[in-house]
Amino acid sequence: MSVERLVTSGQFTLDGGTWDVDNNVWLVGDDREVIVIDAAHDADAILSAVGDRELKAVVCTHAHNDHINAAAAVADRTGAPILLHPADAVLWDMVYPDRGPDRALADGQEISVAGTTLKVLHTPGHAPGAVCLYAPELDAVFTGDTLFAGGPGATGRSFSDFGTIIDSIRDRLLTLPGDTVVRTGHGDATSIGAESPHLEEWIARGH
Repeated sequence: MSVERLVTSGQFTLDGGTWDVDNNVWLVGDDREVIVIDAAHDADAILSAVGDRELKAVVCTHAHNDHINAAAAVADRTGAPILLHPADAVLWDMVYPDRGPDRALADGQEISVAGTTLKVLHTPGHAPGAVCLYAPELDAVFTGDTLFAGGPGATGRSFSDFGTIIDSIRDRLLTLPGDTVVRTGHGDATSIGAESPHLEEWIARGH
């Protein structure tokens, strides 16, 4: 069982602005089957990383363009379904007006790959349908843009809310074991134990 990180580069666009970004694409599985978490920017690089393994699903932590802009190409070339929480449909439709996700993610849902289970945690705030994926057997949680090394994801743009992301982090993430590795949508990993002491600082900073 392995967790692989692929970093891809491209642009994030929302509210009339565009920013250059590097994204973490996570591959979770073994030498037979794998899931991709957040198919960002570069379908060829993602498919190369998947190799000859069966791609079970493309799982989207949220539908900002930089996290889904390679999802359709990866799915179409492998037959894998795209999974997204339905509350992010408004963001998805900005990127793919003519193609919907294949399956809906729901809080508490379990995704199985290579004998390991990832539990879906609905963590709105950065986006309405943002989710994190908790894999207790891997001592890991894949947080997308909900929690980073150093604090919450951004909430200054459309369809985001600071109070909501703080509630999500406090109630859904900081309750996980402290040694849980936080594998983020951008940048370096951290841990629940490293981030949890700073909650009050983030709240003060956000107001």
